[in-house]
Amino acid sequence: MATNFQFDSDFFKNFLIPDYILRPEAEAKVESVPYVPNCPVLVFINSRSGGQLGGSLLSTYRSLLNEKQVFDLGEEAPDAVLRRFFLNLEKLKLNGDAIAVEIQKRLRLIVAGGDGTAGWLLGVVCDLKLSYSPPIATVPLGTGNNLPFAFGWGKRNPGTDLNAVISFLDQVLKAKEMKIDNWHILMRMKAPAEGSCDPIAPLELPHSLHAFHRVTEGDEHNVEGCLTFRGGFWNYFSMGMDAQVSYAFHSERKMHPEKFKNQLVNQSTYAKIGSTWFFAPLFHPSSMNISQIAKVEIMKHHGDWQTLPIPPGIRSIVCLNLPSFSGGFNPWGTPNCRRQRDRDFTPPYVDDGLLEVVGFRDAWHGLVLLAPSGHGTRLAQAHRIRFEFQKGKADHTFMRIDGEPWKQPLPANESVMVEISHLGQVNMLATHSCISRSVNDPSTPSRIDEDSEEDCEDDSTQGGEEFRKFGAAATFKIPDEVDISQLS
Repeated sequence: MATNFQFDSDFFKNFLIPDYILRPEAEAKVESVPYVPNCPVLVFINSRSGGQLGGSLLSTYRSLLNEKQVFDLGEEAPDAVLRRFFLNLEKLKLNGDAIAVEIQKRLRLIVAGGDGTAGWLLGVVCDLKLSYSPPIATVPLGTGNNLPFAFGWGKRNPGTDLNAVISFLDQVLKAKEMKIDNWHILMRMKAPAEGSCDPIAPLELPHSLHAFHRVTEGDEHNVEGCLTFRGGFWNYFSMGMDAQVSYAFHSERKMHPEKFKNQLVNQSTYAKIGSTWFFAPLFHPSSMNISQIAKVEIMKHHGDWQTLPIPPGIRSIVCLNLPSFSGGFNPWGTPNCRRQRDRDFTPPYVDDGLLEVVGFRDAWHGLVLLAPSGHGTRLAQAHRIRFEFQKGKADHTFMRIDGEPWKQPLPANESVMVEISHLGQVNMLATHSCISRSVNDPSTPSRIDEDSEEDCEDDSTQGGEEFRKFGAAATFKIPDEVDISQLS
């Protein structure tokens, strides 16, 4: 199909934004434009993602569209681009420019990179607080690519030639809009009398994620005598053995970037490192099991905190927003009618304000995901979840947000608290065959997969107004000393 579009100029008119709207300082005058694009797009590409593919994809998009509507994230941050663009639109609209009005209504965004890069753009769009947020399509250029896969854009690096890009643009033109929940995460610990409980090292925080940073003294979340970090995610938060494996992979990639220029090589290396999880009793002592180091509480109904029992053997907990994890697996699955009735479970909708909380013992347990209806240990669905790490039970743990891991010290004399709350929603673009389900979309498949009676289980309201902003659009940019090729 893509070949039919290759030389069809009318096809490209669907996406082209008139040059005068893209100027850094748009003049307050209306230019004569013979057409209004049906699907105007702004394209953001991490040119260092996917080995050489990011740069090649950047060149192809610039050859097909107006170069000024295609941006290299290595050169300009998305918050600066979008602020300038929408400011130009507002000036033109005030001057009576009808084309500017239509472009704002029809605008769609494309982001090419890994989940960290996509999450960066989503955080910026969220924080801009537009009256209508443009929906976002994601091109898979990372290692996991859970966001693209969940919304039907695939999980393998796409082609970068003309036909591949034209085919992708055609899908964007035909895509449907779907809302996705976003989540605020707060991490707080008492400031130690000596030493540090900062993640090791400070720059290893998931810097790509919506200004996940220590709050300042004037921030509403700041508590005297405490260190407080805050950020957000769209895909998942995890802690334990799976985050440890991810941390080992990222550390290896940081030390030897020349070995990580190909997606298949990256995935193969990840699998090799992950194989250590099969020997978790040797590499991950029982004293590091979740039930040993943390108290977990959930809130399914506003104001009602409940302790969540964690089975003793659970070495990893994953809090899922999307039905895609670790390159396409769905750890939650779809509970059968009996499970829904007995445990008040629902299918994993991406816009219902609930996180799915799943536990895993080890990689052998994880192999159940290879089965058609396999899933982890379903622990809960919740609007809010709180982890309080017990003093002195362990000197560190590993955490991961949307593919970005870090090593978190746990001071012997002070507790560390992590709390996750529902924040709001942003708009995504999805293909009509995507695996994500919407609670508000009547066209979403409603079939319930009937798990067998021998279910693979081991165990028999929205957040407050205080969580208003990730901080991405106003304050976030990737530090100059951080190589964006490290965004997965």
